[in-house]
Amino acid sequence: MKKIDVKAMIALMRPKQWTKNVFVFAAIIFSRRFTDTNLLLNNIIMFLLFCFASSSVYIFNDIIDADKDRKHPDKKNRPIASGKVSKIQGIILDLIILVSLSIITYKIDMKILIVILAYVIMNLFYSFKLKNVVIIDVMIITAGFLLRVESGSIISKVELSPWLLLCTMLLSLFLALNKRKGEIVALKEKSTVTRKILKEYSVDLIDKMLTIVTPSILIAYCLYTFSSVQGRNMMVTIPFVLYGIFRYQYLMEKENAGAKPEDVFTKDKPFLINIICWCVATIIVVYFKM
Repeated sequence: MKKIDVKAMIALMRPKQWTKNVFVFAAIIFSRRFTDTNLLLNNIIMFLLFCFASSSVYIFNDIIDADKDRKHPDKKNRPIASGKVSKIQGIILDLIILVSLSIITYKIDMKILIVILAYVIMNLFYSFKLKNVVIIDVMIITAGFLLRVESGSIISKVELSPWLLLCTMLLSLFLALNKRKGEIVALKEKSTVTRKILKEYSVDLIDKMLTIVTPSILIAYCLYTFSSVQGRNMMVTIPFVLYGIFRYQYLMEKENAGAKPEDVFTKDKPFLINIICWCVATIIVVYFKM
C-alpha cells in the first residue's frame, strides 16, 4: 500500500474551506447568547463537526473527479489528482470521518445527526448527478449553507429570524453564481472540460441572475434590521453589508476573485477589515443595546 503522506492527507480535507462553516455561529450571535460559555462551546463543537462533514464531501468529490481535476490548471495539484494520496487512502479516510461523525452527532442530538446526514447525502447526489443540472447545482450549494445555519440554531436552541435565513440563502447564491462566473472567465474554452455544467452557463446569463440576487441581499438584510429584536439600531450595520457586496464585485471584475471565494475572505485586507467592522458594530448593537 502507498506510504501515507500526512501533509497531503490534511490538504485533502481542504482546511482552507472551513471558513464557510462560520455560518454555524449565526444563531448564537444574533440571539445575544454568545457570552454563554456552555452554548459557545457547543457551537464550537458544531463548527468542528461541520468542518469534518464538509471535508468528507470534498474527499469524495476529489475521488470522483480525479481524472477531470488533472486537466485543470489549479485542481491538478490536489492530493488525489496529483497522486500524493491514492484513491484507496482517500476512501479509508472518508469512511473514518463519516463513521466518527455519525457516532458523535448521534450522542449529541438526533436532530444534529439528521442535519449532518442530510448535508452529506445531498452532496453525494450533487457529486454524482446534481452538479450537472443547471441552476440546481448552485441551489444545492445554497442549501448547504442553510443547513449550517440550522445546525447552529438547533445546538443553540434558538429560532432564527426568517429574514436572516433569507439573507443566508441569497448571500450563498450570490457567492455560488460568482464562482461559476469566475470559473468561466478563468478557464475560457477549457471550462467545460473540467466542469461539464459550465457549458450551460455564460457570463451574460450569470450577470442577469446576479442583477436579481445582488439587490435582493441588501433588501432582505435591510428588512431584517427593520424587524430586528434589537430595534432599528441594527440599521447602522447596513453600510458594511453594502460595502462588502461592492468590494466583492470589484474584486470579481478586477481580479476574477469569485473563482476562489475563500481567498477573498482570508486575503483581501479591505474586505477583512469591513467584516471586522461589521462584527464589532453588530456586537455593540446586540450586546450593549446601543
